[in-house]
Amino acid sequence: MELRQLLYFVEVAKREHVTEAAEHLHVAQSAVSLQISKLEDELGVSLFERVGRNVKLTQIGKTFLTHVTQALKELDYAKQNIKEYLDPEQGTIKIGYPSSLARHLLPTIISAFKEKNPRITFHLRQGSYASLIDSVKTGDLDLAFLGPVPTNEPGIQGTTLFTEKLSALLPTNHPLANKKKISLTDLRTDVFVLFPNGYILKEIVVDACKLAGFNPKLASEGEDMDALKGLVSAGIGITLLPDSTISESIPRFTVKVAIDEPTVTRTVGVIIPSNREIAPSEKLFYQFVNDFFSVIEQYR
Repeated sequence: MELRQLLYFVEVAKREHVTEAAEHLHVAQSAVSLQISKLEDELGVSLFERVGRNVKLTQIGKTFLTHVTQALKELDYAKQNIKEYLDPEQGTIKIGYPSSLARHLLPTIISAFKEKNPRITFHLRQGSYASLIDSVKTGDLDLAFLGPVPTNEPGIQGTTLFTEKLSALLPTNHPLANKKKISLTDLRTDVFVLFPNGYILKEIVVDACKLAGFNPKLASEGEDMDALKGLVSAGIGITLLPDSTISESIPRFTVKVAIDEPTVTRTVGVIIPSNREIAPSEKLFYQFVNDFFSVIEQYR
């Protein structure tokens, strides 16, 4: 079994067309067909079946693709690791982040790191809570910032950088808009605008309301911070958001009011894989992040 055969196999599986795969690989169609045939002969199974002018994976072909894809990732990771071992101050770090950390935390930490390590580059990808965890597990991402930090998650090591409160975001004409602090039960008759099901911040808010003795009434949903802020500005409802997302930019026609009973919080941190060693440049960044917030926490 040759590396070339595996690369050809993955390309054909992706495009479901031998000719298109050959064109992308810049080789003759006959060369791709020959290598796929040799691979199937060695394995003793058919990896593809013809469907008109296209091909599609057989069931065993789908299983084989899963293993080959992971193996090729490991090879790429090994090559990158060796390259960074020779020069740990040069490399590319793949970082994931949720929308709630995009405005302040991510730019702050990356700009501070790049001042000291200008030759290290970043590939950034926004994602949902669950998808970021899965991507770190599979190696699609090297690490990810998350809030809250997952605990007891197989294949993941999480480090908490800080804990922050959630505050109420209310329209300026709300009866409680002039209060400095309120109890969560004060909002039991209000209608809320929240993230859709599956978003961790919605779970935090709903759980907090239940702890306060009521189920929040849902008026509307938004899939990002700006959408929720806009809905509150328009008077559609109220919401609870992490302080870091509203402290520096409270939207027009809204006010931020602290909640003191019960206190609603979330942890914010970084996750790395626990089932493999991270590369030198990733270690450098990971240590920098921990040191950076360790200093900040001393002055809080």
